[in-house]
Amino acid sequence: MKIGPKYKIARRLGAPVFEKTQTQKYTLSLARKANARSTKKHMSQVTDYGIQMKEKQKARYTYLLSEKQFSNYVKKALDSQNKNKADFLFSLLETRLDSTIFRLGFASTRSAARQFVSHGHITIDGRKMTIPSYSVKIGEKIGIRLGSQKKGLFKDLDERLKTITLPNWMKFDAEKKEGTFLSIPSLEKMPSVLYDLDIVLEFYSR
Repeated sequence: MKIGPKYKIARRLGAPVFEKTQTQKYTLSLARKANARSTKKHMSQVTDYGIQMKEKQKARYTYLLSEKQFSNYVKKALDSQNKNKADFLFSLLETRLDSTIFRLGFASTRSAARQFVSHGHITIDGRKMTIPSYSVKIGEKIGIRLGSQKKGLFKDLDERLKTITLPNWMKFDAEKKEGTFLSIPSLEKMPSVLYDLDIVLEFYSR
């Protein structure tokens, strides 16, 4: 999916939704801009629609999804019998294989994670999987194809893995370089997110 100028989008949304905008310097820049804008009169004129649209864009860009892809996940959440629809939507987004690869630290960005999957570098229970949107199930083992582990793409993998803090719904076998879902991803288990999925659901429920 073609995204456009990431720094410009992040400034407009007031949130570091892309990995390249998550440096301390850039986050401070966003904060200064937000504080400056909050003193202007036009901020009091922001509509509920505008707030909802911004939250939707934050979530959509975080997961690098097209409008059609994202709205399909939202529709599935709204149509579900799950009482906490925001939590269910979060689980749908986080169990995508590309999101899983990113969380495990196999790739430094979601964009790279998506490419790794599409190019056949990733396995599910030892079988090659090339569908980034594949929904990973509890107990499935996510790994790097043996023939790909020696490629330059993964040359710094061991060092990168040392910097990764896994969400508590996942575990990682360092020797086999395999990750596994222990439970369904939940917003309650995530320290912080850049978007409000309850507001996102309100946007699509209008």
